[in-house]
Amino acid sequence: MHTKNTLFIGKVLLDFPELESTNLYALELLTKSKPIEGTVISTFQQTQGRGQIGSSWESEPHKNLSLSVILHPVFLPLHESFALNLAISLAVRDFIAKNVEKTTKVKWPNDIYVGNRKICGILIQNSIGNGLLQSSVVGIGVNVNQTSFSTNAPNATSLTLETARTFPLYDLIDDLCLFVEQRYLNLKKTTSFESLRQEYLQHLYRYGEESSFRRADGSVFQGSINDIMPSGKLLINSAFGEETFSIKEISFL
Repeated sequence: MHTKNTLFIGKVLLDFPELESTNLYALELLTKSKPIEGTVISTFQQTQGRGQIGSSWESEPHKNLSLSVILHPVFLPLHESFALNLAISLAVRDFIAKNVEKTTKVKWPNDIYVGNRKICGILIQNSIGNGLLQSSVVGIGVNVNQTSFSTNAPNATSLTLETARTFPLYDLIDDLCLFVEQRYLNLKKTTSFESLRQEYLQHLYRYGEESSFRRADGSVFQGSINDIMPSGKLLINSAFGEETFSIKEISFL
């Protein structure tokens, strides 16, 4: 199988009836062979999908998209590797926004929210060698036709819940791959990532809004997101001044 409208992403599309994890399969594939850039691993029945910080990803069989894209972003210096996250997050946000009318945002670092509900999760796993990014596995899980979620995902939503429509999954794969490819090709041509960072901030969930956050030690504080550092850390302004946080150091309330 392959996508119809892309130049290289999804031209090799490995589609499986069931997989534990598309990211895990892609990572194993990279250790055993040299898959071409843009290879996509997809399944409509992922049994052990993962999210950020080891969290699980709930997906009802044959209702949603679970896929991973293999990329070789060797053009990115390590200190600017978060630019890949910016590009992928915006690509998936664009894809969701095309299909729903409500406000669609990126929740740092790379969940996609419609209103205050999560519709998509992204997990990027990088391999580094000789001080450069050698390969990246971009895992994307999109809630599409699922209409009920467990109590473990109280703020989840889907394209069907937002639009009252049913979506053909293979058509969505084509579309999603095209959005990712366009952003990735633009990333390759970019010499400065500042405009990309500014666009990310423009679509960032709760950017500039007074919000509640929880530190890793459990303490709660009020603050507002002020910026994103080139490293990907979140810059928050609060009564304590300006502080930076990595993904494991803070959570939204």
